[in-house]
Amino acid sequence: MTTVAGLLEQAAARLATDLGLAKREARLEARVLAAHAWAVTPAWLIAHDTDALPTEQAAAFDALLARRLAGEPVAYLTGSREFFGRPFVVTPDVLIPRHDTELLVERALAQIPPGRPTTVLDLGTGSGCVAITLALERPQARVTAVDRSPAALAVAQRNAALLGADVEFLTSDWFEALAFRRFDCIVGNPPYVAAGDPHLSRGDVRFEPAAALASGPDGLDDLRHLIEAARDHLVPGGLLLLEHGYDQAPAVRALLSAHGYPRSRSWTDLAGIERVSGAEVSE
Repeated sequence: MTTVAGLLEQAAARLATDLGLAKREARLEARVLAAHAWAVTPAWLIAHDTDALPTEQAAAFDALLARRLAGEPVAYLTGSREFFGRPFVVTPDVLIPRHDTELLVERALAQIPPGRPTTVLDLGTGSGCVAITLALERPQARVTAVDRSPAALAVAQRNAALLGADVEFLTSDWFEALAFRRFDCIVGNPPYVAAGDPHLSRGDVRFEPAAALASGPDGLDDLRHLIEAARDHLVPGGLLLLEHGYDQAPAVRALLSAHGYPRSRSWTDLAGIERVSGAEVSE
């Protein structure tokens, strides 16, 4: 029988070779998969690294590893992904929460005063990570989240229940179910990948919902629609914040200006990439 350390070392080597992962990332993925397969903590793996593994435990890990080597994302295999320091349930019905999107939350929090009642709308909520985080970080805010997918909303509602967040969830194709409602702040992480982008056939995104990724030939179709439609759902002086692709900030700012949003601007992530753009609607 192989040891815990030996099995993890072999798995990390295969992950690095087959998926092209850096050694550190491969070792981390191997540990995450092992902890999930055996229902143990990362600390257990360290404390028991010289233990011999029973055949059934090794087989359970090998089955999970085979799925990962076939390309399935770790978050879908384990059913969880951390966002803003909290664990979120993840299924193939929703996009996997990414650290890039934490910038969207940070910019919204900077504009939502603590302790003041504020109305917030999250467009295309998916797992609910943005709406739920805003509701937990700003308990006085009244947060509404919409998604056109009932399956995605079921995941978001489960996350809200598990994390104790008070969020109103609505099935809606963007603003369709919101009639004449207006909000102080609207945030969104819409599809923004060009339909023909080769990255859609590579890596983790192959397993994610295609409708939540691609948006027309230049990736801007949904962003165009949201920028135009959001004006009718913001209070005077309300703020629109949108996540977009790494090279789309100039186009998004131009769209904002073209639709009468004054003083549009973009914010950079830790890598210096403009990932979020927004503006206030005119008073």
